[in-house]
Amino acid sequence: MPTHANALAVMAKAPLAGAVKTRLIPFLTADQAAELARALLFDQLEHLCALENTDLYLAFTPTEEEMLMRRLAPARFALFPQSAGDLGARMQNIFTVLFAQGHRAVVLIGADFAPVPFEYFARAFDSLHAGAPRAVLGPSRDGGYYLVGLNDSQPGLFANMTWSHDRVMAQSVARLRKLGVATSTLPPWFDIDTPDDLKNFAANFSEPQKASMKNTLPLLRRWTVARQ
Repeated sequence: MPTHANALAVMAKAPLAGAVKTRLIPFLTADQAAELARALLFDQLEHLCALENTDLYLAFTPTEEEMLMRRLAPARFALFPQSAGDLGARMQNIFTVLFAQGHRAVVLIGADFAPVPFEYFARAFDSLHAGAPRAVLGPSRDGGYYLVGLNDSQPGLFANMTWSHDRVMAQSVARLRKLGVATSTLPPWFDIDTPDDLKNFAANFSEPQKASMKNTLPLLRRWTVARQ
């Protein structure tokens, strides 16, 4: 049984050259894109280790890279492989797995964002404990979302969704409304998918936030795409 009512899962691809951050190629080489993905993953996971009263999980893909992902993950994280299927099926499976373990509020984020502020998680979990059924979405600047939280399984949110376009957030809100699920929205957060994202990345953060990116910022400074 879980230790806490709250669960936070990070959804991550193994940071392998040619498999991650492909929209940054050829601005970065495939090896540099993988190095960036690894740094972002490290920073996100290390940052989350300070999150209290929450069980932490890393849902990874591909399944054959379990040993690599276990080496990368801090000890606080329990690991399990993502399921087969499209993004929606894999996200739904993560919620199914964690609700089956007894968690009452589950938040899912991606691995390749800048470390998400703790206050956003606090707001998300507070909302999820306010009543049922409820959802929380954190919009990203490309029209998708960086965070989704639920307090009950909602397969209708993910089924037959078309992903990777600028209406994912809007369509998800509409689906939740149709399902009768009260939905809270968090402040936007930063994608790092394109060369412009990368160039503007460091300029958007305060010094305390930069302190949580000790692996990522040195890379960008080395590549001269971030401000000193």
